[in-house]
Amino acid sequence: MGRPYYIFSSGILRRKDNTLYFESVEANDVFDEEVLCFVGYPDVDDSEGVSKRKPIPVEDVDSIYVFSEITFNTRFLNFLSQNNILLHVFNYYGFYSGTFYPREFLNSGRLIVKQVENYIFDDLRLILARKFVDGSSYNMLRNLKSYMPNDDLKVYVDAIEEERVKIESCGDISELMACEGHIRNAYYGAWDLITKDDFFAFDKRTKQPPRNAINALISFGNSMLYTAVLGEIYKTHLNPTISYLHEPSERRFSLALDIAELFKPIIVDRLIFKLINKKQISQEDFEVDLNFCYLSEEGRKKFVKEFNDLVESTIKHRNLGRNVSYRGLIRLECYKLIKHLLGDQDYEPIKVWWY
Repeated sequence: MGRPYYIFSSGILRRKDNTLYFESVEANDVFDEEVLCFVGYPDVDDSEGVSKRKPIPVEDVDSIYVFSEITFNTRFLNFLSQNNILLHVFNYYGFYSGTFYPREFLNSGRLIVKQVENYIFDDLRLILARKFVDGSSYNMLRNLKSYMPNDDLKVYVDAIEEERVKIESCGDISELMACEGHIRNAYYGAWDLITKDDFFAFDKRTKQPPRNAINALISFGNSMLYTAVLGEIYKTHLNPTISYLHEPSERRFSLALDIAELFKPIIVDRLIFKLINKKQISQEDFEVDLNFCYLSEEGRKKFVKEFNDLVESTIKHRNLGRNVSYRGLIRLECYKLIKHLLGDQDYEPIKVWWY
């Protein structure tokens, strides 16, 4: 089973025979061992230690994340496609740029028809969209209750529960999205009571670009989660462009946005609380400008390492009776959706039970 590779050093990715190679272009690179456990240490190829090359066995690669300036050619991309490896690219500021999504290797015409049916018929689409909002808002509530067992919480919990009652009565997607927005605003309103750090004060949600540190963390974390969900969808027969809560459109895999909503509270938000409350990330890990704020390279490395550790960690699944990783939970959510679409079993979203 492959694993994600996160590349922070500039260099060249190339194929040679049936192996991927990463070649650093910087002769005096100083590598952080904890971060390079993802990338690996490039080998010193010559006596002067100038040329460095790190072989990456293709069977060990699940996906590749590029956070630096990397050169590669079509031969390399063809090799990724042949081996069903996704390549995610982030820009200089750490903002998600896009994904090289190889041709799908698991195709099912029957499932695509069912996916489309459940989208074009409003009543069927609404059933699934409500499920995503129901699961997401439930997981937000669990977060608040697990972090704030005091009276301060009550106003936020009450506001969310009041909105959750309305989910089933929402008559269309716009109304449902408005309800989801109210829930999320109430949820974010409680964050300052959890983090208790003035530098990470919330104020309001801003993106493209984020205006402060907490928004920079949310945006980067959501991007990481989106790519993780997309990677799990790719391993199923689902088509990632047909979605139910988010509107399908060009140039995005909107089903990944739907499923990511369920896991934002479980993975991204709890990771942010941990990083802040344990002082694992601080003001020095951000670049702040007049109108935007983003994680520095060191900040991104810290976040990526903790994110990877979390999604690979396991919990005891109450129905399966075995340990399942957070990444595995995402895949299971895809399978549950497939069962619903094929009429085998009604879809029920993941709702946290282990914390």
